[in-house]
Amino acid sequence: MLQIQWTSDYGWQRPRIIPYQEISLDPTACVFHYGFECFEGMKAYKDSTGQIRLFRPHANLERFNKSAARIALPEFNSEELLKLIAEFVKLEAKFISIRPGYSLYLRPVLIGTNRGLGVSAPTSALLYMVASPVGPYFSAGFKPIWLEAASSSYATRAWPGGAGNQKIGGNYAPCIAPEKAAQGRGFQQLLWLFGDDDDITEAGTMNLFIVLRVPGHDKFEIVTPPLDGMILPGVTRDCVLSLARERLQPLGWVISERRICMAEVARASQTGSSVEVFGTGTAAVVSPVKAIKWKEDLVDCGLAPTQNAGKVATLMKNWIEHRQYGVEEHEWSVIVDRISR
Repeated sequence: MLQIQWTSDYGWQRPRIIPYQEISLDPTACVFHYGFECFEGMKAYKDSTGQIRLFRPHANLERFNKSAARIALPEFNSEELLKLIAEFVKLEAKFISIRPGYSLYLRPVLIGTNRGLGVSAPTSALLYMVASPVGPYFSAGFKPIWLEAASSSYATRAWPGGAGNQKIGGNYAPCIAPEKAAQGRGFQQLLWLFGDDDDITEAGTMNLFIVLRVPGHDKFEIVTPPLDGMILPGVTRDCVLSLARERLQPLGWVISERRICMAEVARASQTGSSVEVFGTGTAAVVSPVKAIKWKEDLVDCGLAPTQNAGKVATLMKNWIEHRQYGVEEHEWSVIVDRISR
């Protein structure tokens, strides 16, 4: 594991890469009482030649810094941290399989560590990173999920002016009990809605995309909710938008970041305009959605009875993975050996 201590008096201390071990903290450490904690999720891959690659690490570290700043934790030099991550990954290279779909999951974490029960900005902190080998999320091919829509009168993931757009622990723990209840009713995840119009925000811990057939026109629209401060700016979300604008927009597709409510999705399903729905995130890349339970209705999301994924979700997964594993050379894929110390 990688560890870097910080204090308000001396700043960042010498980084260390040490054997994985427990962390000892005072019982009054501010992370335990007031939630001073943020984290990231990223992966290291091996291409067909055995070179180790990181996928869009600058985007992850930029978001990590923004999350830290939002909860009064210390910011860091992204380029210097990237060099440390590169050294860490090279040490753990044996845990990265060269097989397609396999990678090393990296979890950088930043916590406040100073002791005391007063509520104030942390005066000491610990940045650390652990890792775990992971395989394909869908080892036997795509398996679409079923969502239950949660209105904001039942449970709210985030709200205007809050911190829903940051990757902090406080955004996750309150979501577990409602999702556990939904799973007991046969749904894999909750679709988080907001406001009187049931605007769509996120699905579980994923960003959501809806593919619609534009009525009266021989073209399609890909819709995802805008980054309005309530939604996490997912790196995979940005990849899908970038690829759609690069490869589908020239073919006449409309790529939209706009508000979309459940009533619109339900109407599209009823009129045959709904093509497909999928979530995006680091773990699965894309996750197709079969149906959404909304109020008393089960809204079909466009997949045929024997279809496990739509064409757009499949294309996006392939396009993104080609860049992750270096099949297609692109600036998103950073070769670790080229990150200068």
